[in-house]
Amino acid sequence: MSLEAVTTRLPKEMLSEIERLAQREKVDRSELIRRLLDFALKQKRVEEAVQAYQDGRVTLWKAAEMAGVSLRRMMEIVKEKKIPVSYTLDDLKRDLDYVRRRINSEQ
Repeated sequence: MSLEAVTTRLPKEMLSEIERLAQREKVDRSELIRRLLDFALKQKRVEEAVQAYQDGRVTLWKAAEMAGVSLRRMMEIVKEKKIPVSYTLDDLKRDLDYVRRRINSEQ
C-alpha cells in the first residue's frame, strides 16, 4: 500500500486522546489515525448504503455491495436499525440482472 502525507489541524483535546490511545495500543500516532479513518470510512459507506436502501434507490443486495459487506451482514444491519426488509419480485429481477451483468463483465 502506497502512503501519502496529509496535513490537518486537530483540537488539542482530540490530539491528546489520539496520543493516549496510540500508547495504549502500542502503535504510533500515524498508524492509529489511519486505523480510525479506515473505521470511519467503513461506517460512512454502511450509512450511505442503508440510506439508499431505505429510500428505495437500491436493493438490499446492492446496498451490501455499496457498504462492502456480505448480504447476510447487511440484513443484520437493516434489522438492527429496524428498517423493514421488503423484497419484491421486481427486486429479484433487478438483482438477477445485476448478477448476470457482473458475470458477463468478468468473462
